[in-house]
Amino acid sequence: MSEHNGSPSVVLVHGAFADSSSWSGVIELLQAKGVAVKAAAVPLRGLTIDSAYVASVFEETEGPIVAVGHSYGGAVISNAAKGAKNVVGLVFVAAFAPEEGERLGDVTPTSKDAILGDALVPQHYPNNGGSAVEMAIDPEKFHAAFAADLPEEQAAVMAVTQRPIAELAFSEAATAPAWKDLPSWTVVATADKAAGTDLVRSMAERAGANITEVDGSHVIMVSQPEAVTEVILGAVDVTTSSWPDALVEAYVDE
Repeated sequence: MSEHNGSPSVVLVHGAFADSSSWSGVIELLQAKGVAVKAAAVPLRGLTIDSAYVASVFEETEGPIVAVGHSYGGAVISNAAKGAKNVVGLVFVAAFAPEEGERLGDVTPTSKDAILGDALVPQHYPNNGGSAVEMAIDPEKFHAAFAADLPEEQAAVMAVTQRPIAELAFSEAATAPAWKDLPSWTVVATADKAAGTDLVRSMAERAGANITEVDGSHVIMVSQPEAVTEVILGAVDVTTSSWPDALVEAYVDE
């Protein structure tokens, strides 16, 4: 892989039940290649809130960006990148790429591969003087549904440190997707029982993404960071040749 000085930076966006540390292996590999990288801490409070937050991360990041989303983070980057002038490519890692108007709560049950739905446990949290619903994964079902290719001991730690996600993330409709305007790549995990291999693949095909299939579970960036990083570096290489035009469009006053 070529050197990446002066090329797009990478913004990593985690998904539900996770945090930025889920990208640790990928971050180390990108940094070793000289790629500037940032991992956004997603609030997980709803698709509208989360997309606005990540859009602000894009805006505050200097220069062109390849945005990378895992799982629910795919819906977030697709929403957030639509109005971002410096995002030049999207990478979906075992991630959703919804169409405008789609709700994840409606499409996720259509997967024949996913078993996560039966593992979710509703909880409540305070919200504007009242309460709202968030979802967590039953720790007893976490390994099988979310991280089956990791050691049970590692999955047990992840189950304890998981971050619940607000129900709004699944009930709010996606806005116009950035994948219609930007080149995109998708890593399809062949044993994804959380998002569902079949659903991720069908969304990637609909988006016209460059698809790479990797044997692994939903947390493929944890179990196989090398394979995921290779796809990200490929996206950086492709967009490096095109980013000057993108910058002109973004920063020259019309």
